[in-house]
Formats: sequence, C-alpha cells, structure tokens
Amino acid sequence: MKKITLISVIVFVSMASYGQGNDLDKGQVNYIPSKENLKNREWFQDAHFGMFIHFGVSSVLGEEIGWALSGKDVNEYKQNIHRFNPAKFDAASVVKLAKDAGMKYITFTTRHHDSFSMFKTKYSDWSIMNTPYHEDVLKMLADECHKQGIRLFCYYSLADFCRADYCQGNVKKGTGIKGECNWEEYLQFMKNQLTEILTNYGPIHGIWFDGHWDQVNTLPGNRTGNQKRAWKYDEIYKLIHDLQPGCMIVNNHHLAPFPGEDFQTFERDLPGDNSGAGFSADARVSEALPLEMSDIIGKSWGYATDDTINRSTKELIHLLVKAAGLGSNLLLNIGPTAEGEVRPAHRQRLIEMGIWMQKYGSTIYGTRKSWMKPADWGVAVEKENKIYLHILYPDKLKNQLTLKNFPGKINSASWFGTEKPVKFNPGKASGEIILKLPELNPDEIDQVIMLNIPEK
Repeated sequence: MKKITLISVIVFVSMASYGQGNDLDKGQVNYIPSKENLKNREWFQDAHFGMFIHFGVSSVLGEEIGWALSGKDVNEYKQNIHRFNPAKFDAASVVKLAKDAGMKYITFTTRHHDSFSMFKTKYSDWSIMNTPYHEDVLKMLADECHKQGIRLFCYYSLADFCRADYCQGNVKKGTGIKGECNWEEYLQFMKNQLTEILTNYGPIHGIWFDGHWDQVNTLPGNRTGNQKRAWKYDEIYKLIHDLQPGCMIVNNHHLAPFPGEDFQTFERDLPGDNSGAGFSADARVSEALPLEMSDIIGKSWGYATDDTINRSTKELIHLLVKAAGLGSNLLLNIGPTAEGEVRPAHRQRLIEMGIWMQKYGSTIYGTRKSWMKPADWGVAVEKENKIYLHILYPDKLKNQLTLKNFPGKINSASWFGTEKPVKFNPGKASGEIILKLPELNPDEIDQVIMLNIPEK
C-alpha cells in the first residue's frame, strides 16, 4: 500500500488511449518525460490542492470571463480596456491567501477566449499593459509565488473569439472583426506568446490549455468527433518541454490524455464520476498520469455581478476529500473583481478550508487512492503505512463501518487528532473488517479514522 513513485517510471500513452476521432492531432507521440517532469508529477500528486484564478478585462462587465465577447461587437468590447484598472490587486495577498487555505499551487489565466493577455507581450496590443493599470499582473504573481513557495501554472486559451487570424470554430466569434483567418499565423502567435511566458517569468510548472473543443465538428453532443483544424500539438508540446523540461502540460479537451500531456484534468466533475454536471463525463480516466479536477465556489469562473450563490465550506471540503479519494487534486477557483479584489465570500471559505487543513492536511497531502472505491459514507486514502478513512456522511453508518476486501491486516485503529482507539474485529467474510463507531458525530464536517498497517 505504499505510494508508487513516478520518478522511476517512464510513462508511455498508447495511440489507442488518447481519444476517438482525433485524426488531426496525436500530441507529442514520441515524448519521453524528463527526470524533472517526472519529479514534478510526483510533487503534483502529493499537493492535492490548488487555486485557479479567472481574471481579465471581462471583469469590468461583471460577465463570465472569456465568453463575454462571444457573438458581440469586438470594437465595443475592446473599449473595456480603458475601464479595466485593477488597482486593488495585491499579488502578495492573493498568494498568501492560497497558502493560508492550504493550497500548494496557483493556475492563472494568462489569456482567455477573448484573447486579452494578462501579461506583457510583444505580440498583441490587447493586453493588461495598455490599460490604465499598465502593470504586468503575471510578473507580480510569479514573483510572489517564487517568494512564498507556491508553484505557478499558466492557463492559456487555444480558442480565440477576437483575433481575425483565428478561424471560426463551433462557438461564435465576436462580430465586426476585420481580416481573414490564417491558421498558421494564429498558431505561430500562440507559440510566440508561450515562449514569452516560459522565458520571462521564471519556473512555470504547468501550461493549462483550454479550447480544443472549439475545433471539433460534433460539439456539444459528442466530443470525440473529427477536428476541423490541427492544433499541431506535436510542435506546441515540444516547444514547451524544450523551453522548460519540467513544465507539465494539461489540455482541457474532455478526452483521454494525448501523448505529451503530463496530467489529466476534469472540469467540474470528479474523475470517473460521470455525473454529467461537468464537461468530462465521457473522458476515460488515465491510470498512468496524475489527475486534477477544477471547480468553482459560486456559479461562474470569472467575476459576475449576479453570482450571489456560494457553496458552503463544508461542501467544498467534501469536494477536496472526494477528489483525494480518487487520487485527484482539487483546483478551486476564485474570480477577482474588476478592481482586483478577492470577493469576501471566497476569501472566507478559503480561510475556513485552511483552518480545516491545518488539522487534517496530513490525511490529504501525499496520499493516494486506496484499494476501495468511494462509498456512500466517504472515502479512504493511503499514505505509507497508514490508511485514512474519511467519514463524510455518518448518517449512512449505524455505529459501525464494515470494510470489505481489505488487502492485509490492521495493527491498530484510532480517531485522527485524538488518538482515541477504535475497536475492530474480523467479519465473517474473507477480507472483512468491522470497526465499532459509537462516537460518530452527525454534525462534524469530516471524521477521520487512522488505520496503521504493517510496512512492506
């Protein structure tokens, strides 16, 4: 039950595993991850908790980031550059908030679907540097991440609803765009900007792509249709891995990973949950790569003025624990206001999650999924010679918990945090263990039992 070390494993993704119908793009087929990359994958699996930041010019409108331009007049939308002045953005405070929440990394939106660049770039005037703010937000955030020991990942949109050279996909681009589409020119623009990101901001631990789906013929009913145009991932992925060998690549295409991708992400869906609540229910879950799920606190990714419904701290902690039970990270989103402030409700929930993590973090960090699938009462995770049983729904148990098909023996069992012993005995069936739990409290967010097992 010891965790498997990725550093010593070279992962190959077979051609049959990267998704049906992707006849134009096959990823970086002959990719062999570097030692730095494998080490970063191992760290990533240990981290379990990160912050997503959706932030951009659309915050001025109080509408969903990136999508605020779709189908609207480009010239009118671009006037918001003169209004976007996030003078209250405090990179040090944001990074500290992530640390206080127990998060280990930040994924920041450098460029979303509206093509607005939140960094200093030579390749577009449509950027933060031409706002009244005129500051490189990515640089400030990168400097603080390096200073405070938080790893930085960069979201980068493949789809673009603003540029003329981006050829029309499934989602309607802005109107009033002048110029002809030029796919090769657009791909070169992306390569140029990715080169800037990977050379001007120190270590970047991951590139988080989004928008592949805009060039798939059969969206939204079936995400596995043939592509309209090739993204040339073999070239793009090679560029990234050449510039920073340790940098991990993920692509939110809602399919099984392509060769050259270093972890798999699930948007608003637990890996394999297939709830339909997210956009990845049809994706095969990788057994070889680290996993991540991203989710929101309210109902939108970016700042939206009508986003007044926020999930409770308890629900968010349960989401984190359930993700860990599936061997996955949770990338939890905040969407700062147009002034650059973190919304009070988001800040409060992250601080409360951090308080919980101060007590229970060791039952999350460094863990891997266990022998058992998530149950109606909760999940189990493993770390070295310990198994942690996270009881999220005590009402599903009647003062005892029966473990089935347990692969070994238990030396001792106790309540995590108090070390109070938990009585247990073998059941009638082989591999069955019964834990006696008269102390279950229905009002607790999570109750954790620690099982000590023999070292292998």
